[in-house]
Amino acid sequence: MKKMLLLFLLLNFTAQAQEKIKWPGQKKAVIVLTYDDALESQLNVAIPQLKAAHFTATFFLTGDINRLTIPRWRALSKEGFELGNHTIFHPCLSKDDNPVPSDRYTPYSMIREIEVMNHLLYAVDGKEPRTYAYPCAETLAGGKDYVDTLRKYDMAKYARIGGDASDGVITDFKHLDPLRVPSFGLEDNTSADQLIAFVKNVQQKGGMGIIMFHGIGGDYITTSAKAHQELLTYLVKNRNDIWVTTFQQAMDYAMKASKAGGSAISR
Repeated sequence: MKKMLLLFLLLNFTAQAQEKIKWPGQKKAVIVLTYDDALESQLNVAIPQLKAAHFTATFFLTGDINRLTIPRWRALSKEGFELGNHTIFHPCLSKDDNPVPSDRYTPYSMIREIEVMNHLLYAVDGKEPRTYAYPCAETLAGGKDYVDTLRKYDMAKYARIGGDASDGVITDFKHLDPLRVPSFGLEDNTSADQLIAFVKNVQQKGGMGIIMFHGIGGDYITTSAKAHQELLTYLVKNRNDIWVTTFQQAMDYAMKASKAGGSAISR
């Protein structure tokens, strides 16, 4: 009797582990392209490439947006691109390219900054709710984790953290914390082969993969324009199998489908 019960539990666990989201349009996987820090190279290089491929993406903006770039970001929002919150001053523990150290913050002061940036972004695109990306993929403010404070004050619907190619593929949406959504964080000069290999892994597992870009053909933590274009070319060729969408749209669908059961989930 005990062996029968153990076998039943094992089979049930295996079935649950094999559950996969049924993505829209019979797609097999979803890729979310995200870009941090409101960089000029994103506007000048990434956007034209994305538009040519007919893809939308998510741009996590900081207070570095200005009178010259705000009209461009506003126009992109109207075209279906998502503008996410990346704080005003991009506070981090690292002092490299981050003039405001996060160790001087408290969880509440970080939340306050996120709130003000939400107001600024609303003035740009008139949209809410807002998604968020932790600066430098760090969840600490003054040495304290502020994720639950972010949750308490309802400042972000979803939030993206960092990760690498090995843990950046999301398949377990039932246990996914919407404020700790992992992504594939890139190093300088990540190659097209590495980017495409990550996408292929997402395809094989039938899940979601979020890529964290910074500079495209310029700026810093740079992915070359050529590598970025080769990735987009692969995604175009596999358009029938891969849903390329924004962070909020992908998460909205995944969270709803993971709770719905029935026709929303395939086994």
